[in-house]
Amino acid sequence: MSSPLVIASYAKLNLALRIIGKRPDGFHELETLFERISLHDDLALSAASEGQTVIECDHPGVPVDGSNLIFRAAALVRECCRVNYGVRFVLTKRIPVAAGLAGGSSNAAAALSGLNVFWKLGLSRPQLLAMARKLGSDVAFFLYETPFGLGTGRGEKIRSFSVRHKFWHVLVTPKAPLLTKDVYAAWDASLTKESSAVTMLVSSLRKNNISLARQQLFNDLEKPIRYLRPELSSLFSRMDKAASGGVCFSGSGPSVFALVKDQSEAERIASMFRGSYSQVFAVSTF
Repeated sequence: MSSPLVIASYAKLNLALRIIGKRPDGFHELETLFERISLHDDLALSAASEGQTVIECDHPGVPVDGSNLIFRAAALVRECCRVNYGVRFVLTKRIPVAAGLAGGSSNAAAALSGLNVFWKLGLSRPQLLAMARKLGSDVAFFLYETPFGLGTGRGEKIRSFSVRHKFWHVLVTPKAPLLTKDVYAAWDASLTKESSAVTMLVSSLRKNNISLARQQLFNDLEKPIRYLRPELSSLFSRMDKAASGGVCFSGSGPSVFALVKDQSEAERIASMFRGSYSQVFAVSTF
């Protein structure tokens, strides 16, 4: 029996998230700055009976049926490529679930790229991206071999850009579930940042000007996140004090992160939160 193919499935942070407005299709038009971080799941692929998709996961909160994006990715690949191969996925989960870190989207991207290799399909990136966009707004970013990407449209149109530096963060994910649809529904158009905000942050990151970049992090969903989960305000304030600023929510929350100067500071601040929260990480750009 051949060894499983193992694909690393990375989390993301939104260093900036600007909501331009609501689209005719019901989604929101975005401009967001993605950063791929070192926190990751592992997705192992092995053979299964013809036509079968089997998912196993060590996290009880992850569905292993047709509602999982991994399952939907496999079905889409079969349909698009007209194959009926079977596959077993074993997901080792480290990325917190429903956390604004795109763990499910990343898993779907890993399934797409993994199946392309495992089933020897020879799909191009444009073909994989077309499938990714059918699965979810964040899936496309993970198919690019880039630590940073500018997402527009629903977030599925990606423009990668070069930043030569690696950054460190403290990341805390409290167990305070938030539904993305509820957070976006509570968004107020008057909270939208100016159009130059993302560009200014990109410039600071390229110059490795951490002190300025820390001031330029933003998320237009911060107010609705705080409105729906007021208890998160105390975590945000505590982290803001511990890191002396540079704190932001990722995506639609509830994860809170801080941009810090180096690994030592990330580890030091993370240790301050581990007594109160079970999901605390010191992570870097990957």
